[in-house]
Amino acid sequence: MKFLLFRAVFFVIFVCVLVLIVGFARGYRLDFTQQKLSSTGILVASSAPDGAKILVNGVLKGATNSNISLKPGNYDVEIAQDGYLSWKKKLNIKGELVIKADALLFPINPTLSPLTSFGVIKAFATTTHEKVILFSETGDPLKDGIYLIDNRNNPLARINGQKLLALTSIFPSGTSLKEASVEFSPNEKQMLITFSESKLPAPTKLVKKPVAITTIKAIYLLSTDEVSLNPFEVTTSVDAVRSAWVTEHVEVQAKLIETFKKPIVKAAESFKILGFSPDETKILYVATESATIGQVIKPALIATNQTPEERTVKPNSVYVYDKKEDKNFKIVDEYDPLTPLFWYVDSQHITVRESEGIAIVDYDGSNKRLVYSGPFQPEFVSVTRDGKLLILTNFNSSTRSLADVYSVGIQ
Repeated sequence: MKFLLFRAVFFVIFVCVLVLIVGFARGYRLDFTQQKLSSTGILVASSAPDGAKILVNGVLKGATNSNISLKPGNYDVEIAQDGYLSWKKKLNIKGELVIKADALLFPINPTLSPLTSFGVIKAFATTTHEKVILFSETGDPLKDGIYLIDNRNNPLARINGQKLLALTSIFPSGTSLKEASVEFSPNEKQMLITFSESKLPAPTKLVKKPVAITTIKAIYLLSTDEVSLNPFEVTTSVDAVRSAWVTEHVEVQAKLIETFKKPIVKAAESFKILGFSPDETKILYVATESATIGQVIKPALIATNQTPEERTVKPNSVYVYDKKEDKNFKIVDEYDPLTPLFWYVDSQHITVRESEGIAIVDYDGSNKRLVYSGPFQPEFVSVTRDGKLLILTNFNSSTRSLADVYSVGIQ
């Protein structure tokens, strides 16, 4: 009899302990002030670099990579590290739910490293930013030409360097890279180099300030990987090349869109896609007409990104759609083609070139931070595989007239 009573008491104690463990794991805590068991939520905060401070409503609660129990409610969460720009967000903590805060912190003072030293007049990045094409024209026929920075591995490695694709001397005499432009094929293995010439007509009585007239001199098709010794001129057949590239581009985008659900495939008819995230789970796009994005995941997921989304899109506004959480966020009210946006390497951020510098914004449009505000030529901004920015600038204009490519360390 005593043995049975002992087993019964042990079983009751075991059940009580199990209930307490499950309740604790689900966020329930004993509130001594109100003398009752109340539910709490859990804030899981992480950061890169690790060990940043977690401040909740301005009060230090711990360091990143730790769990913080909070009563249900709205909180101002800040993740801060000395020497870095802070990450801030308003979060709604709900009972029994885990809310994540994942912050990528950028240094207040980024590092700068020269990547070229031969003088660059123009630089162009492919859509994926895996390749950067450089134009050099210094007056040295043995060095002037078109160069490649291959960003598919590590563009800053010494073994990579800059690869010469074509010397200017292989083109007809009098050809200059100063007014040349580049177009890339969808697979980024080829490029069109268009050589043009701008002339200012003489003023007349009717036109006192004439506008420069640009004429195309020649267009060449070159490889973006191999050295070209005999450039292939396509001036008269360039329309056929561009038409084939447009068809290929549409096919590539269609295949990527098909990985999304039907409501998004339908809504994409109202998109101009600026780029898919590197992990191909998000779309950065400009709305070309008003449209409503239907719900894909029903019921909606809980404990997801809490930034308010906008599923009714407006023309010329920029958005990001995330297929993992089925959410659509507005990034920019009015799209300006002269202020390009493109994906950062982690698929969680957007790189924005602005008049005052270069900014990084979370993919939901929050936490825009100016990560570089030094001098740079606004026509070119790129990003490397390891998260560095590439800019074109001249830090020694008193002795040099040409710029060079620099890497900007922002991690």
